[in-house]
Amino acid sequence: MGREGRRSPPSSRFLAKTQFAYCAFFLMITCCRATPVQERKVYIAYMGNRPNSQASLPALHFGLLHRIIGSAKVASDSLIYSYHRTFNGFAARLTEAEHQKLSAYEGVVSVFPNKIAKLHTTRSWDFIRYPKNASKSTRRQQSNLIIGVLDTGIWPESPSFDDSGYGPPPKKWKGSCQSSSNFTCNNKIIGARFYSAKANFTTKDFSSPRDSEGHGTHTASTAAGSIVTPASVLGIASGTARGGVPSARIAVYKICWSAGCSDADILAAFDDAIADGVDIISLSVGGFSAVDYFEDSIAIGAFHSMKNGILTSNSAGNAGPAPKTVSNCSPWSLSVAASTTDRKFATNVKLGNGKVIKGSSLNTFEPGQKMYPIIYGRDAPNKTSGGDASRYCYPGSLDKDLVQGKIVYCDDASGSVEGQIEAGAIGSVIQSSSPYAEMESPFPLPVSLLGAATGAELLEYLNSTSYPTAVISKTSEYVDSSSSPHVVFFSSRGPNPITSDILKPDLTAPGLNILAAWSEGTTLSGQTGDKRIVPYNIISGTSMSCPHVSGAAAYVKSFHPTWSPAAIKSALMTTARSLSVKDNADAEFAYGSGQIDPARAADPGLVYDARESDYVKLLCGQGYTTKQLRLVTGDQIACSTKTNGTVWDLNYPSFALSSSTSGNSVTQVFHRTVTNVGKPVCSYRATVNAPSGLKVQVVPDALNFKSVGEKQEFVVTVTAALGNSTISGSLTWSTSDGGHMVRSPIVAFVRD
Repeated sequence: MGREGRRSPPSSRFLAKTQFAYCAFFLMITCCRATPVQERKVYIAYMGNRPNSQASLPALHFGLLHRIIGSAKVASDSLIYSYHRTFNGFAARLTEAEHQKLSAYEGVVSVFPNKIAKLHTTRSWDFIRYPKNASKSTRRQQSNLIIGVLDTGIWPESPSFDDSGYGPPPKKWKGSCQSSSNFTCNNKIIGARFYSAKANFTTKDFSSPRDSEGHGTHTASTAAGSIVTPASVLGIASGTARGGVPSARIAVYKICWSAGCSDADILAAFDDAIADGVDIISLSVGGFSAVDYFEDSIAIGAFHSMKNGILTSNSAGNAGPAPKTVSNCSPWSLSVAASTTDRKFATNVKLGNGKVIKGSSLNTFEPGQKMYPIIYGRDAPNKTSGGDASRYCYPGSLDKDLVQGKIVYCDDASGSVEGQIEAGAIGSVIQSSSPYAEMESPFPLPVSLLGAATGAELLEYLNSTSYPTAVISKTSEYVDSSSSPHVVFFSSRGPNPITSDILKPDLTAPGLNILAAWSEGTTLSGQTGDKRIVPYNIISGTSMSCPHVSGAAAYVKSFHPTWSPAAIKSALMTTARSLSVKDNADAEFAYGSGQIDPARAADPGLVYDARESDYVKLLCGQGYTTKQLRLVTGDQIACSTKTNGTVWDLNYPSFALSSSTSGNSVTQVFHRTVTNVGKPVCSYRATVNAPSGLKVQVVPDALNFKSVGEKQEFVVTVTAALGNSTISGSLTWSTSDGGHMVRSPIVAFVRD
């Protein structure tokens, strides 16, 4: 969910809702005194694990603020949230001096400024080989699953959230529904809360869990929407819409508003979701840049989720294709990239000479039989605008007398057709070299986006006749598997900017042109002048790929309810399908372990498991102190040279090693443990795929198991001759009958 810091592309509204970009959140306090008071800003004090004592944490938080600030009234007015259900901390308005004083206080892990994050299916499930008739656990097992969706809320009346046939919520559910005059829960949406630390609502926002943006409705239905037939966008992409586990329950935590989402709200939602009893947390939220784990609200929340047996599925971000842009890269969460499916869309333009030019967009308008005059924006300048602005059809640049009632051809794409609408155009054809044209975007009038070559064809026609005409077709769909799946250009890339030798993203899932439920509190495009209200919409981003993995994780958990978050993550990663390097130049830094295959993940054979203690050992080795980690875990752990873990020994389902310089050889030893979750008696043999420049030794190279749950250790030694490019290979443990293949990528690279 997030706006990119570049000129808005055609689908910027949707991509703007798929990645969060952090910025400071300021609240100004004014006073009539001659000497201005210090500005108060919102800070979050993270104090680690919830203590076992019976003391009231809200009272302790207030007492600490009182001591820091010196005034009981100001302390009370300053406290925004007290996090106390599953971890310890609070959000408050502080001056810089109070912030510094609090940071040095005994018992505080970190104090960081509250940041604002902005937002980062009919065909997609079939494309990843997860059909409706895939092997299922019982409906009762699936309906006992609860997916917590932290997003913009939900549109409860959507057919995707119909609760027909559902019994009451599972007994483990401890949550609540903040119902209001315009929102009620049911046996599908069993819980709903909203958080408003920002307190700067706009007229667009509903002061309830109801979704006014569409994004949260879309992600929730992708993860756990009921089966709906038919579903389409005004007839486009018609088919059956369904979530990853259609029988699962949904708990909604509205943390995002039209102005964004704050860290304070994100942590409050994590605190509630964990205590409420959700099984999976789906969070399509991230930032432009990664930050220290314990100054990152999402990493903190995901750590405590993991500690309580809950896997957090995160979007990788939409800042690609630049390297080191991946967000949500904590080792205890799952980071998801976005890739394509084989469904494509065409919005063709028929010219007066009979020629048909192929374009793209999401055009729901029926063309009729009439041909319309078409004019080049460059030939219709508003005399007062000057320059060459009319070529691009900028607002105010076009002559209304020349454009009204015509289709206008424009160079490039600004992401808006405001200028064309303002001038009275009845449609627009836009030449765009931007890769954003790969995303199908709706507009308030008929629009087709052309590439450079097809744009040149149209210009040639315009110059060949004195009365050019054209008509823009309604969008149609077709199947093209020639280059699918490939990771979409906007999907954030590795290497991991925080811990370089842990591969991120972890895997990829469909995130381009995904159809799912939509809020009827907004329009199809969200642009001025659009009056189309639709129950389903097509949008793109890693926000769309994340709930695919959330649903897949819930599917795996329905078969294995006692598995740890790490075991579920391992199952998804080691059964993922490897993608083609030819179609993905950034290889594992684009797609991680590959594209999810939920049906295979339910029976992975072996898993790489990890517990809280394993992550704590890693954090000791990363330089966190005993004092900090005792607060975080609530245990009397002690970091030492004997207990510190290395990044290479974390029991992760992938292998990564890096060097600070090129032109040398680097060797690293990895210790791993796998747990047998397949047949009781079975044997696995290691197969290594190592290209030139990469040497991989596995000891032992065969593993023999005698029971389910048995663990066996092995050592992988990787030697890489590093030039300027990344070298990648893989290690696969497989049974002789081919029934199980447990694959892990191996990546060696030069870090910046």
